[in-house]
Amino acid sequence: MTGKVYLVGAGPGDPGLFTIRGLDLLRSADVVMYDALANPDLLKECKEGAELIDAGKRARDHHLSQWQTNELLVRYAQEGKVVVRLKGGDPFLFGRGAEEAEELRKAGAEVHVVPGVSSSISVPELAGIPVTHRDHTSLVTFITGHEKADRTEDRIDWRALVGGHGTLVILMGLGNAGRISSELIAGGMSPDMPAAIISKGSTPDQRVAVTTVSGLEAAIRDNGLEPPGIMVIGSVAKVREVLGDLR
Repeated sequence: MTGKVYLVGAGPGDPGLFTIRGLDLLRSADVVMYDALANPDLLKECKEGAELIDAGKRARDHHLSQWQTNELLVRYAQEGKVVVRLKGGDPFLFGRGAEEAEELRKAGAEVHVVPGVSSSISVPELAGIPVTHRDHTSLVTFITGHEKADRTEDRIDWRALVGGHGTLVILMGLGNAGRISSELIAGGMSPDMPAAIISKGSTPDQRVAVTTVSGLEAAIRDNGLEPPGIMVIGSVAKVREVLGDLR
């Protein structure tokens, strides 16, 4: 087996935040399997004749199931192809890259990871919201707001996240904002705790709403904010009033 698979982080959306290593690999790959959150402009860098495969997943719109993606990655590696698995943000942070790497390792395939600029930090800071700040908190907690499709209930104990967890940065949670908000308040969080929602962060379509934890669902609805989106809960959300937009 001479093929290689590279799990490459595409960054938060702005192609200017893509890594040099990722760009080099993208230009030389025989096959590129890309996610919905990877900026499609990056595909213009692929070499002529490269096979492009849409493996995107958003809500209930899946072009390929995860097992199909895993099988294709293994098959192309066994065929001796150089494969770039282009994943939004960073491959391992809520990106299922580790699962794909495990399957490739089990099959004896050569696999490498190229870290990407994670949206969990970059999107808030581009919106003028530092996830840590000496005057606010030295702790940050990253959470997925979207659990596995085969679970009917949240595995996350939202109430337990109140107090002692610093800034809460919630990825993929816009559709679950109402439940998240009510559970945090039920756990003792002040309804007036500052919060922000960043939609389509780092792109020209970026939109930001600063609100409170009790107003998350209404702010998403009233401002027409759409995925991909990140919610930031904590006093750092107020720093945007000073810093403004930092793109």
